[in-house]
Amino acid sequence: MGSDFFAELVETFYEGVEDDELLRPMYPADLAGAKARLAMFLVQYWGGPATYSEHRGHPRLRMRHMPFTVDEAARDAWLGHMGRALEITAQRRATPAIVVETMTDYFVRSADFLRNTER
Repeated sequence: MGSDFFAELVETFYEGVEDDELLRPMYPADLAGAKARLAMFLVQYWGGPATYSEHRGHPRLRMRHMPFTVDEAARDAWLGHMGRALEITAQRRATPAIVVETMTDYFVRSADFLRNTER
């Protein structure tokens, strides 16, 4: 898939986040840093260079998300934007269905893992 795929995925994801009343307050005013970090993380996770870890250390996703209330509503909103972004990006790039399914499974598991409030 390559880094271009993930850059497009992240851009499309943040288009949804920009207008989301629940998620947008969790991000800084300038989304450039968040976009770069997410893209680097995804590239690394899916087998690309370890640029994320070189710049940021171990991902420590739970620790990095603890300052924010990640409840079921936040999880669902995040998954909605990411699912839409994945669908759009995959369609544009003719991504095989098995790749989309695998990535969707990863995003669902990750979003559940990052919840930090009672179920």
